[in-house]
Amino acid sequence: SGQIAALSTDQVEALTSTQIGALTTGQIKALTTAQIAALTTAQVAALTTGDIAALGSAQVAALTTTAVSALTTTQMPAMTTAGIAALTSAQMAALSSADVLALTTGQIAALSTGAILALTTEETAALSTGDIAAFTTSQIAAIGTDDVAAFTTTQIPAFTTAGIAAFTTAQIPAFSTSQLGVLTSTQVAALTTAQLGAMSAEQFSAL
Repeated sequence: SGQIAALSTDQVEALTSTQIGALTTGQIKALTTAQIAALTTAQVAALTTGDIAALGSAQVAALTTTAVSALTTTQMPAMTTAGIAALTSAQMAALSSADVLALTTGQIAALSTGAILALTTEETAALSTGDIAAFTTSQIAAIGTDDVAAFTTTQIPAFTTAGIAAFTTAQIPAFSTSQLGVLTSTQVAALTTAQLGAMSAEQFSAL
């Protein structure tokens, strides 16, 4: 591993995909952030799931957006929650929708608020009900209004009561009457007075 850390970024970039794939997890862990930033798309695609799981949060954050775009649906679920939490909004935006939807519910819950903001409306609408239930209150408060409007009537009942109460008064007007109409009685009971006050008469009547 000491030999690996001593390689220059040019030397790392010159390694073949086969050579990258042959590195041990210990050697992967030894790569510096500068070396990680030098990885090509072909090299990133050659990383095993064990290699991906070995990446530390600083290493994940060091991946270029181009490198991140090369990650596969097999690799993404292998990333640790610490690694997932390190993903920047730019890196999140670089992931394919298939990669995003391959994330486990535990990984979804680990995403930073910046990463949550980077979700497209299509990705938001495609999240499983398990993913929806995994959202933390801070993540929910960070969801963009376009994404709020994108939630399906199948997803809405999956929000926890704490999750429902976490929507801000700025997000509430983005809900459609169809979305509000599928709230469960326990979810409706969880709505705060401030949230109710942010609703239009039409929204309120849909509850």
